[in-house]
Amino acid sequence: MSVNHPPELLNANIAQLNAQPLNSASWELDKIVQELRNARNDWRAQRGRSREPGLRELPSRDALQQIIRDLCGALFPMRLGPQELREETEDYYVGHTLDAALNELLRQVQLELIYFARQQNSQDDETVLRIQANQIVRLFAAALPELRRTLDVDIQAAYQGDPAARSVDEVLLCYPGVLAIIHHRLAHTLYQLGVPLLARIVAELAHSLTGIDIHPGAEIGRGFFIDHGTGVVIGETAVIGERVRIYQAVTLGAKTFPTDDKGNLQKGLPRHPIVEDEVVIYAGATVLGRITIGKGSVIGGNVWLTRSVPPGSSITQASSRQQAPQEADV
Repeated sequence: MSVNHPPELLNANIAQLNAQPLNSASWELDKIVQELRNARNDWRAQRGRSREPGLRELPSRDALQQIIRDLCGALFPMRLGPQELREETEDYYVGHTLDAALNELLRQVQLELIYFARQQNSQDDETVLRIQANQIVRLFAAALPELRRTLDVDIQAAYQGDPAARSVDEVLLCYPGVLAIIHHRLAHTLYQLGVPLLARIVAELAHSLTGIDIHPGAEIGRGFFIDHGTGVVIGETAVIGERVRIYQAVTLGAKTFPTDDKGNLQKGLPRHPIVEDEVVIYAGATVLGRITIGKGSVIGGNVWLTRSVPPGSSITQASSRQQAPQEADV
């Protein structure tokens, strides 16, 4: 609610502020800094973290952003690399860029492993964790060539699936769905290799850029195309087959959230849909629960679906309403 101040009061306040010297002392920074320290200490004490290590212990979102930018350039150097790049220096650029990106990724993986080891009071020596981090990054690097081939199939699917697309280059450079799936393929690889926090940061970078929210745990087959994309949500345990196409504002979510005997949410249980090959899901559809959308099915716009459908189904709002009373909870 806005408050209307009398003009004479506003003018007096402005005059008073203008009379003050323009330096940091006018902000009472010493007091604010102390109060912020008190707030941090209270938070740490509540969580049993009264003693923080001297250096930053969590991975850096900014560092991950640069790593992903470099990886995109290395995967698609002549399209997502630097403007001045020439084809004859392509391999040199890819090698140099990957070396920088993977070394920084190694530092971020080490931070995550050491952080979680501390949180869990693990007895693992930091030397062992650093060796584990090195192995994770080696496996990640080895996966990049096949990841590039998978992305080529995704990009081709986007080009073929949109009559407005004039080239695969346009699709790669312009389509938010393609940017989101590039991030997801990288994030999912990190997730599988055991660094879920880094994976989640990468996924949220894409979410911020595109409005498309894909949990890095979701399993997505080749030839996946998100058209337009804004508002798409794909949950952690969703399984999507090959050559699937979805449109903006589609949700593949959970219907229920099981709890344990203490009322705490149970983590990691399969709770999101299975979408088989060659399914199309149109804008605004909401598909909830561990149900299966059979191969080749078409789910119409704005449908609310909580039951499995057999292969080749065509579900519209009208058919969904007619069958809703017979639906069983999932």
